[in-house]
Formats: sequence, structure tokens, C-alpha cells
Amino acid sequence: MYVRSIYATGDPAALDGVAEALRTEGRELLSAQPGYRGMGLFVDRELGKLLVGSWWEDEASREASFEKLSKRRDELLSPFAQTAAIDNWEAAVARRAEDLGPGAAFRLLRMDVEPSDVDLLVNTFRDSALPRIQQIPGLSGISLLVDRDHGRAAVGALYTDRAALAASRGPIAAVRGESTTKARATTRSLEEFDVVLATAVPHA
Repeated sequence: MYVRSIYATGDPAALDGVAEALRTEGRELLSAQPGYRGMGLFVDRELGKLLVGSWWEDEASREASFEKLSKRRDELLSPFAQTAAIDNWEAAVARRAEDLGPGAAFRLLRMDVEPSDVDLLVNTFRDSALPRIQQIPGLSGISLLVDRDHGRAAVGALYTDRAALAASRGPIAAVRGESTTKARATTRSLEEFDVVLATAVPHA
């Protein structure tokens, strides 16, 4: 599977209105596109950050939807977004355990890795890190996204609630430290969000 992410920042006071428009109209627009497989919508209300991820069956579907929805997407984001970055990813690993209820939370880890080491990172994550992470209480789903051409990767983890997210920080830090060292990856950023929407996607 393939993913497009949009990371926007702006005035926190305008965030909820735009998030609701994306949750309703944005999701409806995406759902009508060929190859669409799911959507995640995450917010940091305190700092004014919004992250949208859309999941696609293949690269062609992802690119076709980008062109078709570009104008309306910009209109939906414009009341909030003062900066926006759009990235394309390959979903190397995707695990979704259960549906999420109110109060769910999301952690995003961004990493840099040499393009020649991307497969090492994927194998390390799948074979070593993932079995340990899946034992952490409250974990509801996790994915590893990679950009092979630019040497980047992202791990997104869903938790049932903020308490579970907070309790996982120590155990996850230990796994992260060991895994990034083994895979020769560098942690670039670590962020946490509230979940507005997270629809299930097939395993990758």
C-alpha cells in the first residue's frame, strides 16, 4: 500500500473547524476515489498542528487522487493552514488491531536513514521491534512508512487513550533506541496527537 501525508500548522483557534471539515467532506471526497483504502486525521490543539494520512492501493491511485482533489483540499485547509507539507510514502508495515473509541491518541516518529539501509530498517522493525511493541498495553495499531528515494521513514502508533500513550513512553523509548541503532537510522522528531479519525486499513 501507499500513503500520502499532509502536515499543516496554523492558528489553534481555527483547527477544530478545519478538522471537522476534513473528517466529513474530506473523507467523503477521498472515499469516492479509486484505490482508496483508509484515512487518519490527527491534531495537536495546543500548538496548532494537523496531520492527515490517506492510504491507497497503488501509486497510480494515490497520484490520480492528488491531482483530482488538489483544489478542494486547499480550500478545506485554507482557514487553518499557514504552512503545509505533503509527502508520499510506501507502507512497509501496517498493523491495525481494533477500532478506536473517543479519546484515542497517536504518536509519530520520523527518522532519517540511508537509502541503502531502508530494507535493513524494515526488517529490523518487522522482525525485532514489532513483536515487542505489540505487547504494550493499549496499542491499537502501528505502521512503518518509508521513502526509499529520500532516505526517510515514519512510524505511527495508535493507542486507545492518552493514559495508554503516556504509559508506553518508557517501553517504546527502549525499543526505539535499540532498533534505530541496529538499523543505522537517526530519529528526526517525535510528536503526539489526539485522534480525530482513524479508519482501518488492510495489513501490509
